[in-house]
Amino acid sequence: MKPIRLAMNGSSLLMPHTGIASYTRNLALALRASGAAELSMFYGVGWSEEIRSSPLPGAGGLKDAILKLIPRPYWLKRLGIQQHRFDAGVRGRGFDLYHEPAFLPFRFDGPIVITIHDLSPLRYPETHPPERVANFRRYLPDAIERAARIIVDSAFVGREVIEMFGVDPARVKPTLLGVSADYRPRTAAETAAVMAKYGLERERYVFAVGTLEPRKNLIQAIEAHSLLPETVRRRAPLVVAGAKGWVTGALEERIAAAERSGDVRWLGYVPAAELPLLYAAARLFVYPSIYEGFGFPPLEAMASGVPVVSSNQASLTEVAGDAAVMVDPYDREALREAMRTFVEDDEEVRRRAALGYVQAAKFTWQKCSEQTVGVYRQAMSA
Repeated sequence: MKPIRLAMNGSSLLMPHTGIASYTRNLALALRASGAAELSMFYGVGWSEEIRSSPLPGAGGLKDAILKLIPRPYWLKRLGIQQHRFDAGVRGRGFDLYHEPAFLPFRFDGPIVITIHDLSPLRYPETHPPERVANFRRYLPDAIERAARIIVDSAFVGREVIEMFGVDPARVKPTLLGVSADYRPRTAAETAAVMAKYGLERERYVFAVGTLEPRKNLIQAIEAHSLLPETVRRRAPLVVAGAKGWVTGALEERIAAAERSGDVRWLGYVPAAELPLLYAAARLFVYPSIYEGFGFPPLEAMASGVPVVSSNQASLTEVAGDAAVMVDPYDREALREAMRTFVEDDEEVRRRAALGYVQAAKFTWQKCSEQTVGVYRQAMSA
C-alpha cells in the first residue's frame, strides 16, 4: 500500500523523559522503519523530519521558569502561537492524517487520531494540579468528538473512555505498547560505570521509578521498605529515580528523612541513557502506582531481567500478567513481604525474572506500529 503521509505532534520529545515521550519516539521510529508512513514531526514552533532522541538542553528548567512567570502558558501557546505554526506547516504538505499522541489535538482539516493514555486527571483529580484537571474537563470531550479514531494503551483505558464519554466502541482501539531494546539484561561490566556514578552496588538495591507525584504512590514503597528488618534495609536500600512533579511536599519530607537514615536514595531525574542500566543492576523493582493507563516501568524492569512487585490496579495486570508479584498498593505489609522475599531468596529472584523476561517479549513496538497503521487506515476510511 502507498505510505500514509502522517503528521505527528512531537512536542513531548523536547522535554525530559516521560511516558508520553517514550510512546511518541518509539512509535514514530517503528512507523518509519516499517515504511508504512512518511512522517513529519511538529515541535511546537516548526516542523522537522527528525525524530528527536533527547530533550532540548535545559528544557526542564526553562519550563519551570515559564510556569512561574506566565499564567496558563501551555494553553496560551497551544491555542495561539503553536496552532498558527501548526497550520503553516500543514499547508502544502498534503497530509493524509494527523496523529496526536498526547490527548488533545490541534485543529486539522482532515482525519484525526488521538491517543488517550489514561483518564487519571478525571478519575483521580486530587493527584493532579487543578489547572490540568480543569483543562482535561474543558478540552478532552471536544478532542474525543473530533477524533475519527481513539487509540488507548490498554483495554482498561478503552472501557473507561467508552463508559465516561459514551463513545461508540468501534471508535476506540486498544493498542498495547512496546518496550525499547535498550531495556535488556546487562553484564556487571556494562553497569559498572553507572554504579560508580551513583555510588550503588549491583543487585544490592530495590529500584523504583516515577515522577514524584501522588498517583505513583511512592510513599507506600518508602513506608513498606522502612518496615523491613534493619539488616535487609542495609543490604538493599530503596533507590528512587524520577523528577519532581506536583503535590510533593509530604513525599519530599519523607524521602529526606529516609535519606538521612541511609534507607533511601533519591536520584532525581536520570538521563534516558542511564535508566536501562539502573534497572538491569537492581535486585528487584517495585511499582505501587494506584492508576496507570499502561505502565512502562514494570515492563522495562521485566525486559531487563529484574523481578517486579507491582500494584494490582488499573491496567497493570494486563502488562505484568502472571510474571510479577501483584499486591494491593495500599497494603504495606504485602509490599514489605514481597520486597523481603526478593532480597533474601535467590531462587525466587531467578524464577520471577525468567517469567518477566518472557512476558516482556510479548510487547514490541513493531506490533504496536502495525496495529496503529491499521487504526490510521480505518480513520482515513471513516
